[in-house]
Amino acid sequence: MDIWLDVAPNEMHYVASIIPTLKWRGGKLGVRLALLPKDVSNLFNEYREAYSSARTTEHARVEKSSFNLFPKDLCEFLDRKLTTYFSIKAFILDPSHFEDAPVQPTSFEAECLTDNPLKDIVRVDMIDAQRGFADPDSSEGTEKVRKQLSAQMRNYYEKHLDPEKAPSPEDLDILEATEGARKVFDKTLALKFAPAIKELEGLGYPGISDPKLTITTKVMTSETLKHDSAVQYALSKTDNTLKLPEKYNGLGYQNLISMVFDLMGFRDDWMREGKAKDTNTVIEPMHLVLVEEPEAHLHIQVQQVFIRQAYKVLTNHKFLKQNLNFTTQLVISTHSSHIAIETTFGNLRYFKRLPEGTECAVATSKVINLSDVFGDSDQTNKFVTRYLQSTHCDLFFADAAILVEGVAESMLLPHFIRSKFPELYQRYITILGVNGRHAHRLSPLIEKLCLPTLVITDLDPAEKEGYHKSVVLKRGEGQISGNYAIAKWLMKEKDIDKLVDYSEDKKEISFASPYQFSIRIAYQTPVKVDFEGEEKEAIPGTFEDCLIYTNYDLFKKIKVTDSGNLVEQTHDLLNSSDTFETIHEKIYKMLRAGKSEQKAEFALDVIFEISPDELSVPPYINQGLMWLQDYLHPED
Repeated sequence: MDIWLDVAPNEMHYVASIIPTLKWRGGKLGVRLALLPKDVSNLFNEYREAYSSARTTEHARVEKSSFNLFPKDLCEFLDRKLTTYFSIKAFILDPSHFEDAPVQPTSFEAECLTDNPLKDIVRVDMIDAQRGFADPDSSEGTEKVRKQLSAQMRNYYEKHLDPEKAPSPEDLDILEATEGARKVFDKTLALKFAPAIKELEGLGYPGISDPKLTITTKVMTSETLKHDSAVQYALSKTDNTLKLPEKYNGLGYQNLISMVFDLMGFRDDWMREGKAKDTNTVIEPMHLVLVEEPEAHLHIQVQQVFIRQAYKVLTNHKFLKQNLNFTTQLVISTHSSHIAIETTFGNLRYFKRLPEGTECAVATSKVINLSDVFGDSDQTNKFVTRYLQSTHCDLFFADAAILVEGVAESMLLPHFIRSKFPELYQRYITILGVNGRHAHRLSPLIEKLCLPTLVITDLDPAEKEGYHKSVVLKRGEGQISGNYAIAKWLMKEKDIDKLVDYSEDKKEISFASPYQFSIRIAYQTPVKVDFEGEEKEAIPGTFEDCLIYTNYDLFKKIKVTDSGNLVEQTHDLLNSSDTFETIHEKIYKMLRAGKSEQKAEFALDVIFEISPDELSVPPYINQGLMWLQDYLHPED
């Protein structure tokens, strides 16, 4: 890992140990941290000895077995003993090669730094994901796992507030009161224990030369925070007697309070606040705080409040506000889209996991900078602010994405997947509604994330000339697609006649850069309908009419319980029209006249009137889902 610092000349005293040349006068300084063997020869010899011994023992067995003794290979050997044979070593980088590509090489035979080069420069604190809040009376868990607010408060008290450490004039009152309480307690104990001590003396102790037994106590204020009820929750604002111990509060709020106390403690430790003040210790100019998965046990609103306020807590100190050269950086790892959306894209870093064989023999990860995903930083922030909804951050945490145009697809697609595609149902799939034919607007983000994506969209047939008025889809009339995702992003073809007859394999677009992945588009294809014993071809242009044609007999026979909705209108239309062409025209006009909320109602009515298991999946969606299922679960 390479760490680069931008250092001003007046900050030279912080970085004296990593200045590469006396000619340096400020600017970039770099350090490379590498995990390297402590002694290659020793590692080789001990591995060879262990491996040879294991194989010798195996060959001595009378009965052959597939069982392998440790170590079966070098990877297994290092898996157990990595820290024994490896350590982190630091090397100074050449600032003049800061912008070089590829990254400047380092001779590992060169002399490395013996001390931590970042000491007194960067302070690192961390809140890990293993925040257990166990019942203190329970035997389950370990002290390392259990975490009580009272213990946190006691730790904070001992570091910053304890009057017994470097007492100030303000501490004299509490120290005097504590000493008075101790004397009273000792006097009481002497009276209470007097009979027992006298009885002990009757048994010959103490003798002539033995010390006399006395009882004296030591009262420490920090010990008052050690018990379970040190932290309580008041149930009433008026009645101070109604309180519960901390273990009875919800895990979410315990987690929130705990993290806030951790952050305050990190800040005050860094600033040497209160009793932690040490004039002989340099305050590091940089404070790096790592928080792992803060969303544990927190509902959505609390997650969002925490991410908005966490940095403010870390920087809420008078010294930091007056000295801008001292900075705090907060790094959060999360699987929560609600936390991600509260952060500007410029601050997001996406860890893309690459499967084995993609770039390396083993699976690896790449970090993707999202600051310029929609253009420069200003353009990206503008687009994110104006267009992206919170649900779009689900893309970061999915195996694949399915983009759909409208509400009806969003409602019915999960039913199709659950009932018809069991393997796909087990995958982490996010279904995003793009509110119309605007899937192409997400193309920069999808391509940046290299996320396998199925785009389910409408053909949107329109007249070729003029204002491209929407029309009933028909062959041979020179119609074009008004859908940008089809015409400009993926297929880059407008001609309806060509699009309708495209083979399915042409609808998959593969990307080789930056990492290999595919996007598949699915739009309406011709549907065969049995109309009074005669096979007719229907070419739908929207999801709704394709669903109707695909389930023609079902819609024709359905018994509607709620009058006036689109399902009833469809039922009546299919049973009252003389020709299939008339049906085609009327369905188009009916759906065209329907507003978006009516189409949403259409989906709800379909789910209510017809069991989703009875519905046949429209062919174009079925083909797309089959592709995605095979893509995510390829045959071995």
